[in-house]
Amino acid sequence: MTQQNLVVCSKCGGVNRLPPARNALEAKCGKCGTRLFSGHPDDVDAATFHHQIARSTLPVVVDVWAPWCGPCKLMAPAYSMAASELEPHVRLIKLNSDSEQAVAAKLGIRGIPTMLLFHGGREVARTSGAMTADQIVRWVRDRLPMVAA
Repeated sequence: MTQQNLVVCSKCGGVNRLPPARNALEAKCGKCGTRLFSGHPDDVDAATFHHQIARSTLPVVVDVWAPWCGPCKLMAPAYSMAASELEPHVRLIKLNSDSEQAVAAKLGIRGIPTMLLFHGGREVARTSGAMTADQIVRWVRDRLPMVAA
């Protein structure tokens, strides 16, 4: 039997089975009808963040940011460009550290922007500081060799 990916919808939290033969970029959530991959990282709340980490079989990159942070604002377009290149092999989401202070504290966030890479429900890498789109893509691919160029 072929392994199906479990993809969590960033809008409603629905868990969707995605067969490898299906075009993931065309896939929509079975619960809310939203496209599962938009090429743009969604800003998620604590519940959706935990659901993404716990239920998705895809690697998840989290950009921890705040609206007042200059480097975060500068990196936002690069993070979106990286999402359009890495999806559907990797899920990219954003977590506002001001809105979700308890999650940021539990993650041990000391500076922003900080990117965290989760796979299999656990953190496998982190980095702090603003990056270009190429640097973000390279950082992810260096840590996840199965994500092809």
